[in-house]
Amino acid sequence: MKTKLLQELGKMSLFSLGIYTALFIVLYAMEWALPELRGTLLQWSSKAFCVGIPASVFGTAYVLTIRNPQNYTGFYFGIVMALLLSLQFYYQGNYDLVVLYLCLFIPFLTASIVNWQKGSGKADDFAPSFIGWGSFLLTMLISTAMMAGDYALCTLVLYRDGWSDQVLFKLLSGGMIVTAVMANFWMIFRKNDAWLAWVLYSIVGIAFYILMKNLFSLILFVVFLVVNGQAQFAWLRQTPDNRFGWAGTERYIRKLRRR
Repeated sequence: MKTKLLQELGKMSLFSLGIYTALFIVLYAMEWALPELRGTLLQWSSKAFCVGIPASVFGTAYVLTIRNPQNYTGFYFGIVMALLLSLQFYYQGNYDLVVLYLCLFIPFLTASIVNWQKGSGKADDFAPSFIGWGSFLLTMLISTAMMAGDYALCTLVLYRDGWSDQVLFKLLSGGMIVTAVMANFWMIFRKNDAWLAWVLYSIVGIAFYILMKNLFSLILFVVFLVVNGQAQFAWLRQTPDNRFGWAGTERYIRKLRRR
């Protein structure tokens, strides 16, 4: 069983490498055709940029692998991705994100490995599900509190500006942190809500990098949106009718699937 899971991890890794090889060929072509873009798409002199490349490859392989809700081996690459991103954030001076990835996300990924290996081996043990209404409302409440806390931290400690300064920047950066936290947490329990959070993370990231005018990161987040969205649909197809929680009743889901 584990051999098959590792083989799947290997295939997804090669697929991820192929995605970014094709992407870099396109970016090279764009810089060659448009000289004004040279040095803005491919910033080889930047340590953060160089570290971000393997982080993206490992991260995409991780996501592609855990589309299979039995394949916990993908989380090993998730941990490698988190370590590389921590180094990237260190080079960028985002020390709060370094702490977040090392002290929160890596433990979450480790917990996912442990929890995903549990079960009797029956198919139902590995089937994805949605959280119930109580957990959904609690998630919304905690997310709102985290957004407010992050906004206050940015205003009072990190940037020391006014409450009405850099509002969109603070909201989008906070939104990326909150959605990433929720995605990593609910992934431990094989909840579809994790993929919803990753899709939201990708959308917020696209908006954030449009604001920052960072074309390379914008393109990366478009790739993330496609990959995470595809993974969301893959899990939905494997979710039993009676495990849609807050997302709909069994009767509603069956009606929806017949369309």
